Amino acid sequence: MTIVDNAVYVDGRRTADPEGLEETYFLLRQREGMAWIGLYRPDAGELRSVAGEFGLSALAVEDALTGHQRAKLDYYGDILFVVLRPARYLDAEEKVDFGEIHICIGPDFVITVRHAESPDLHKVRQRMESQPEFLALGPDAVLYAILDQVVDEYEPVAAGLENDIDEIEDGLFGGDPEVSRRIYELSRQVIMFQRATGPLTGILQTLAAGTPDHQLAPELVDPLRDVLDHALRLAERINSFRALLQNALMVSATVVAQRQNDEMRRLTESSFAQSEQVKRISSWAAILFAPTLVGTIYGMNFRVMPELDWFFGYPMALGLMVGMGLALYWTFKHNRWI
Repeated sequence: MTIVDNAVYVDGRRTADPEGLEETYFLLRQREGMAWIGLYRPDAGELRSVAGEFGLSALAVEDALTGHQRAKLDYYGDILFVVLRPARYLDAEEKVDFGEIHICIGPDFVITVRHAESPDLHKVRQRMESQPEFLALGPDAVLYAILDQVVDEYEPVAAGLENDIDEIEDGLFGGDPEVSRRIYELSRQVIMFQRATGPLTGILQTLAAGTPDHQLAPELVDPLRDVLDHALRLAERINSFRALLQNALMVSATVVAQRQNDEMRRLTESSFAQSEQVKRISSWAAILFAPTLVGTIYGMNFRVMPELDWFFGYPMALGLMVGMGLALYWTFKHNRWI
């Protein structure tokens, strides 16, 4: 059933609970009160029925049917059309879920069309019905209450995003490789939240200023300005969130670059140390190779060899081995290979 709640109010008090829209139209004309019709994802037939009865703009009906609108405020003569983007924070998924609500306000009616679970309009209706003298101010009072509820539901969202940002700041220097991705995803959430809440201040300021065809009751001006103050503070918090995330992303990039530089330096130092070890091993191998070469040649036992029958031949071979080894050692030492 797309009609969530449907009532006729007289002097701020609920006097009838019509079973259908036609009965609502009849009772409203008979009692000259105010109709408040709450719809949840209505079909085209229901919306066209409401539009025909109350003279709603075709553009407003089309927007309410298709959804996916940005928050805005439009005047169609004495009829006011407002689109709001409520939001709620999902703790389990650590993300923001955005809804959409369309509100049509006329001299004697309020029509709300929701496309998501938020905001909780049942709570709004209960609160207004508990204050009949306030509800007697008419459709503008209902619009104020809905705006107040939407702004109040933004507060837990802002708190959830702030907590996520704090967690990112705590893990920024903890070496978490996923921190950059999380900063990017959270930045997208904050931008979407800003798009949902950004037009709200303009909507509230326009409502407070009024138009020649639509002026608020004096009793509603101060409450509406209080909601505007909350919306302005919320906008400042969201701007600070974006600044913090931009700084966090820059710091994350700097930390990653520093780690890469440190790793490159360690690799360079390791490569240099390995090179030094290779030099030392090669130097000692060359020093040991020289006497091995001489000894190998003299150990081949050919019949005719130089200095084979010479008395000093053997000492000369030993001296040649030692001399070549010392010469190589001095050369490598001079070049700091060993």
